[in-house]
Amino acid sequence: MSLLRRSFLALTLSALLPLPALALDGIDLSPEQPGRIRGEKIQSAIDLLPKDYKWVTPGKLTVASVPNRLPFSVYATDTRTPVGGEPDLAQIVADSLGLEPELIPVAWADWPLGLASGKYDAVIHNITVTEARKEKFDFSTYRNDLLGFYVAKNSPLTEITERQQIAGLKASVHSGTNQEEILLRWIEENKAEGLAPTEVLYFDDDVVQDLALESGRIDFYLGPNATSAFKAAKDGNIRLVGTLSGGFPLTAEIAVATKKGAGLADAVTAALNGQIANGTYGRVLGKWGLDAEAITESRTNPPGLPAK
Repeated sequence: MSLLRRSFLALTLSALLPLPALALDGIDLSPEQPGRIRGEKIQSAIDLLPKDYKWVTPGKLTVASVPNRLPFSVYATDTRTPVGGEPDLAQIVADSLGLEPELIPVAWADWPLGLASGKYDAVIHNITVTEARKEKFDFSTYRNDLLGFYVAKNSPLTEITERQQIAGLKASVHSGTNQEEILLRWIEENKAEGLAPTEVLYFDDDVVQDLALESGRIDFYLGPNATSAFKAAKDGNIRLVGTLSGGFPLTAEIAVATKKGAGLADAVTAALNGQIANGTYGRVLGKWGLDAEAITESRTNPPGLPAK
């Protein structure tokens, strides 16, 4: 392996981090969320709010959420209130700014137009910062975008940290994603070196994919670490054997999106940094098994992934 490629791997492949013990059987899906973690006011963040900003609802931070899966967001038992890790984050950002969160459930495809047209003040749902998105939106980062290699609990595989280790294996990945591009690139590089091919299987249904992994029909799955880490902690049927950046070989970050030029991003960034400093941010991520994706500092509009 070349020195340059080894450097890329050193920069982007994370050490395996143990998942915290989560009381997932007792997840509260009530709309009231009495146990939701709260944050303290961050005056330095409040001072950065533009005086002339027109809130969607005065006194509230209106946040779009996409209730589709944990640990990000799902519907509560009332089938209309978003609950999960992203709503919890929305709560502490709103608390920081002296506001109440107003969560608006939306479909993933609808958030860009809704934010641009002023239907909500912010969007919080696993949005990766890209250079294309930065042309229309401002961003305040709050998580690293990690991808995870997951295998069945009883798999003989112990780690995947180099592309040569996938040779001869059966894999699954979602079509049209960053992780598919990475996996297919590795397969081509292995082929050029005369290594055994890697067979890639695609599943439209995550439940069927999980069964294929747990039964040994596929050897590993490569996808967003957050959702697989949550599942691993919940049922113990899969385990992590390697991680890499979602923007491999570049760093990718997940961020709160606000309307371009609205003036909210610096205040949201300051709010997040205040909650990072006082430990509340870490408690929220820990609650949902996202410790491995924690950042030490939120940034406004950092370099994003380039267009493909």
